[in-house]
Amino acid sequence: MLMKKTKSLCPTCGRVLDADIVEEEGKVWLVRICPVHGEYKALYWSDADMYRRFEEYERIGRGVANPQKTTSPAGCPNDCGLCPNHRSATLLANIDLTNRCNLNCDFCFANARACGYIYEPTFDQIVDMLRMLREEKPVPVPAVQFSGGEPTMRDDLPELVLKAKELGLYQVQVATNGIRIAQEPGYAARLKEAGLSTVYLHFDGVTRETNSKLASDRRAIENCEKIGLGVVLVPTIINGRNDHEVGAIIRYAADHIKTVRGVNFQPVAFTGAASEDDVRKERITIPELADRIEEQTDGVIKKEYFYPVPCVVPISELVEAYTGKPQVTFTTHQHCGAATYVFITDEGMVPINKMVDVDAFFESVEKMGANLAKGGSLNKYVTLVEGVKDLYVSTRKAEQTNTGELLKLIGRTLIMQNFEALREFHWNALFIGTMHFMDNYNYDISRVQRCCIHYATPDGRLIPFCTYNSGPVYREQVWKAFALPPEDE
Repeated sequence: MLMKKTKSLCPTCGRVLDADIVEEEGKVWLVRICPVHGEYKALYWSDADMYRRFEEYERIGRGVANPQKTTSPAGCPNDCGLCPNHRSATLLANIDLTNRCNLNCDFCFANARACGYIYEPTFDQIVDMLRMLREEKPVPVPAVQFSGGEPTMRDDLPELVLKAKELGLYQVQVATNGIRIAQEPGYAARLKEAGLSTVYLHFDGVTRETNSKLASDRRAIENCEKIGLGVVLVPTIINGRNDHEVGAIIRYAADHIKTVRGVNFQPVAFTGAASEDDVRKERITIPELADRIEEQTDGVIKKEYFYPVPCVVPISELVEAYTGKPQVTFTTHQHCGAATYVFITDEGMVPINKMVDVDAFFESVEKMGANLAKGGSLNKYVTLVEGVKDLYVSTRKAEQTNTGELLKLIGRTLIMQNFEALREFHWNALFIGTMHFMDNYNYDISRVQRCCIHYATPDGRLIPFCTYNSGPVYREQVWKAFALPPEDE
């Protein structure tokens, strides 16, 4: 059954093709036909019912007001910049600091060691990229992630973190394997003093069979805990390799809630020299991951508790209607990622869905935003946060002390953008999310055009994550164009 039409790529030659998203036997597939290489059918989502539930949250963004004036006649995804056709602003920008790495992971989409040359922008080039992020309109980019390669191999990383903070990037994080943080006393403290918000730690499992650097990861987490530097665990999940440990990873995070703020699972993307057999055996989709989480947490974190990223768009729209100022809006494609929260208590993990009717909360926010957008107003004696709480309670008749206080906390965090409240919220809560980045096999151009995670490049462009790492593979183009000459290596 045809569900939707889109465009995709031939996984062999990369040409842009018309594609159908179809349902067959409860699963969702992406089908296209290349005139040279024939039909290719790839698994898109493994659960058609979950696909349809997430489809209800689709929100198309307005893009950016100052896109690059692209000139390529080839069209998406061959003229990234961001181009005028891009529908989402930048929520998080990645900047590759280097392609050097002290590991050689077989599933790394950066594939750093295989390049044969060194890509390492100068300090000034990186500052120019940071300035470009802050010049995005109508809302300056709020967050940056320094990535690579392994960004801690640059000795000026603390200075770059400090510069990012000085330029107004509120959230500054580093995507790292954690080896230097584990091995070098005082290094984590230097990063925190410079203004680092989060260590985005590559963490693939809780046993030596799934995580060869487990001892190092534990030391890195301990070093961050000593100084109060937050950590997000980032497991790359591969079917048949470590998908049996997703529940154990969540429990590990809960046991270290003092410093671990979340787990962001990343189902493997086949951006290297994968065979079709590898794809068939090792592919895992967001619904399958959610199934594993429910099974391995004994039903505590249910599949139905996960929501797509754009579910929070009504919050941005409410704040925009209330303040009259443009807001960062999470108009990511509804099938790019999913997330939920659990609270860590003495009795164990308690999903936020057990404390608040999440659907009713979003419904309340949307009603109030629509009312304000039409010229309505709040009771002058209540704040925006109290107004949403009161609307929720009046709708659900469920005012309980813990629910009311939690709603106020969520409101201060999400609606008023009170980041001290965010810290309080995260101290007791564990974020559990997943982002399934694309490869040439499951490439959906409508997802590319709604991407909110962009790479900044030395030539002044912003390139969507999945276009940078697959499809035309802008990463290789950028790295080669700005590689250091051999005598400077």
